[in-house]
Amino acid sequence: MTNKYQAPIVTKAFRVLSVVADATDGMGISEISRKLDISKSTVHGIISALEGQGALIKNPVSKRFNIGYALIELGKKAYSRVNLKEIARPFIEELMNTCQESVFIGIKSRNNVIILDVVESSKDYKITSPVGTIIPLLAGAVGKVFMSEMNKKEVSEFIDAEGLTQFTEKTIVNKEDYFKELSHVKKHGFAIDDEEYLPGVRAVAAPVKGNGLYLSSVWVVGFKSSMNNDILKKITDQVIDTAREISKKTTNIL
Repeated sequence: MTNKYQAPIVTKAFRVLSVVADATDGMGISEISRKLDISKSTVHGIISALEGQGALIKNPVSKRFNIGYALIELGKKAYSRVNLKEIARPFIEELMNTCQESVFIGIKSRNNVIILDVVESSKDYKITSPVGTIIPLLAGAVGKVFMSEMNKKEVSEFIDAEGLTQFTEKTIVNKEDYFKELSHVKKHGFAIDDEEYLPGVRAVAAPVKGNGLYLSSVWVVGFKSSMNNDILKKITDQVIDTAREISKKTTNIL
C-alpha cells in the first residue's frame, strides 16, 4: 500500500544523500542538480540544512560535499544494533534452555527500552513480548539497569519530569528508595523486579557492555510461582554470566 503522507523535501534530501554517498570524490551543488534534475536553489537549501546537521561536510578547497560524521555515526549505530542482535542470539537461546524462562535483550532509546530480540520459554505458561515492544524506562529490572548508568542529577531530573509510576502495589515510588535500589544495581551488576511492573511476575536483568554505541541489557522474566528465591538466585548468576559473555563478543563490534 502506498503511503499517501509524503514529504517531498525529505525524499529529495535522501536522494541527495544517496548520490553524494555514491561519489568517491564527493559532488558539487551544480553536479548534484544535474544528476537529480533538481533546481540548484533547492539543492543548495537541502545541502545547507544537511551540512548544518553534520550529515554532509564541504571540502574547503574543492567545494565538493561528502558524507559527514553525523551520518556515519547513525550508520554505525544501526549496524551495531543489528550485530548485537545476531551476536547475542546464541547466548540468549542457551540462557533460556538453562533457566527455562523467557529471555530478552534490548536497548535504551531515549525514555524507553526497545526489545531487540526474545527467546520465549518452552513452557505452556510464559511471559513474552514481541520484538520492537517499547517498555517505559522506569519500569522493571531492565529500566533499573539503564537508570543505574546515569548520574544522580540526571536520574533526579528524569524522575521529576516523568514521575515514578506505580504499576503495582510493589512498585518503588519513593525517590530516595529508588536511588538506593540503583546504588545496589550499580554495585552488584544486576537488577531485580519482584512484581514491581506486573503482578505475579519476577525479572532479573544485567547490563551488556562493550559495543560502545548502545547501552544494552539482557533480562529473564517469569512467573513468581516458578521463580522462587532459590531459583531466582541461580537465574541471576546465569543472567550475569550471559551478559558478560555477550559483552566480550561485542567489544569489537565495529
